[in-house]
Formats: sequence, structure tokens, C-alpha cells
Amino acid sequence: MQKRFSIAVGASAFLAMAIAAVPAFAQTPDAAFPSRDIKFVCGFPAGSGADTYVRYYAEKLKQLTGRTVVVENRVGANGNIATAYSARARPDGYTVYLNAPSGLAANMHLFKNPGTDSLKELKIAATFNRQAFMITVGASRPWQTLDDLVKALREKGAKGNYATNNPTGRVTGALFTRAMNLQTQEVQYRTGADTLNDLASGALDFAAHDPVTALAQRNAGRVRILAVAVRERMKSLPDAPTLHELGARDIDLPSWWAAMVPMATPQPVVDRLNQLFDQITRSDETRDFFAKFGADIWIMPQAQARQQFEADFRSWGEYIKIAKIEPQG
Repeated sequence: MQKRFSIAVGASAFLAMAIAAVPAFAQTPDAAFPSRDIKFVCGFPAGSGADTYVRYYAEKLKQLTGRTVVVENRVGANGNIATAYSARARPDGYTVYLNAPSGLAANMHLFKNPGTDSLKELKIAATFNRQAFMITVGASRPWQTLDDLVKALREKGAKGNYATNNPTGRVTGALFTRAMNLQTQEVQYRTGADTLNDLASGALDFAAHDPVTALAQRNAGRVRILAVAVRERMKSLPDAPTLHELGARDIDLPSWWAAMVPMATPQPVVDRLNQLFDQITRSDETRDFFAKFGADIWIMPQAQARQQFEADFRSWGEYIKIAKIEPQG
């Protein structure tokens, strides 16, 4: 087995033009917003899970408004490049950043210089879903429940091991093993796909997988999902118990997605974007679309979303210490 894990680094700051643009815009608000084409920014490659979400909303917003919605993939530095680009865009509502505020909060601790102070430079216009990391085991392993797994790991002591391949997985594994008082050792991989052969062979006891990987591999008959790392059960996966209810108290690590704009964007425009995104998100089609990825619709008022963003920022300051993650760059 190889230990592989990487995060990259990104850049920061603009404000004078944004602030200068606000008064003129505020005096002549775009009452017919949107009156021209819109740009959606994605921080990950075309074809990725994140890109799939962004393009879904781009197509639905096009149908709703009659305006072309262009998706621009600004890839690199674990999303930091796209974050900086979006924060410095003209604050008129025509550049919208779709990403997970929970991930942006994490990046502010995972990087010594993330390039953007997301809390100060971005405003959440609308939230639309939440997902959960999952504890998985190889389908051929005998453990049918989390309790079965924990008993086996206690017998193995320090000989037990588990796979991670990104920061949220590392935090999930660290919180879980700490809550259960396990000596199980972490093994870092580059991607979720890289863990699968070792899970199947029994070289790994379990993995902390992202929901897209976990569901795809469960549907293929390669893994079994034993628990999800959120406080309340996922509606898209009602049979999967939570780590919280199974005894790993206070583990609640939702990855939640939102549409964001530069902080100086006028509130009437932000509110209009909120209405448009909510209309798309509340549809049965969107609920079914998210369910395929193990995600639930998650709509919060803007003020509550802001509070959640701030809470995630504080939490990640502790998480990287617990998971012993060294900030990059």
C-alpha cells in the first residue's frame, strides 16, 4: 500500500474596483435581472461531481430565465483559484460561484495562504444541498454493522487500518476512531478509486469515502455502507445510520453546497438569485437528481447560511488539529 495525499495552493485580494462599482450600480439596479448572460464558476474539472452539479443548475437557470448560462472551470489549488476569481468578479450578480461553503471554510485552515478570505469576500445567495462522508467496508468482509466493525478493530488494536484520500475523509476517520477509542491506523491515498483494490483484498479494514464514490461502489457491489458522518439521517439514504446515533457522538460533517457572489453585490440582486435557485431546488426533478449522488435538498435562509459558514470555519480550526493535518504552502 502506498501513502498518497495532496492538496495544492492558490492566491488573494481586490476590493477598490468592487467598492467603487457599488454606488453606481446601487443607484440603477437591474430591475429585470437577469437581463443578459450569466457565468457560473466551477472550481473543479469538467466531468467531476462538482461540475455535474454546476452544469445541472446552469441548464435549469437557462430554462427558467431564457438567458445563456456559461460554465467556466477554474481548476487548481483545491478550489482556491476559482474562489479568488469569483470573489474579485464584478459584484453585479452575473458571475455566480457554485461550491461548498463548508469546503471553503476548510481551505482557510488547510492552506497557509488560501488566497481569499471567503468569509469577508463572498456572500451566500442560496443553498441547495448537503452530503455526508461515509464509513464503508469491502463487500466481502463479514461486518454487517458499525458495531461489528468496531468490535473487530478493538481486537486488532494498532494492526487495524483505514483509508482516506482527502481532508474531510481524514477528519471523518480521525473523529470516528477517537470517539470509539480505537488505535486503528490511517492510510492516505490519492483518490477514492485507489482504495478499492485494498478494500476488496482485505488489506484495508474500512474507508472514509465521499458519497459519490461510496454510492457508486455500493451499487456496483464492491462496498457496504455502514454509517454516515452527519447528525441526522440522509433522506436519500434512509437505511444508513449516522455515526452520532451509533455512539460516535457529536460527529456532524455535512458538505453543503451554495451559490455565492462577491460580497459587494447589491442585496436585491442576491435576493433574486435566491428566488431563482430556490425554484430550481424545490422541484422533484432536482430532489431525484441529488439522490443519485447521496445528497439531500438543503435550503437555508441567507442569514442562517452565513451562520453555518462561520460555524464551519471555527470547527475546521479544530478538525485539522484532531486529524493532524499540516497546512499546505
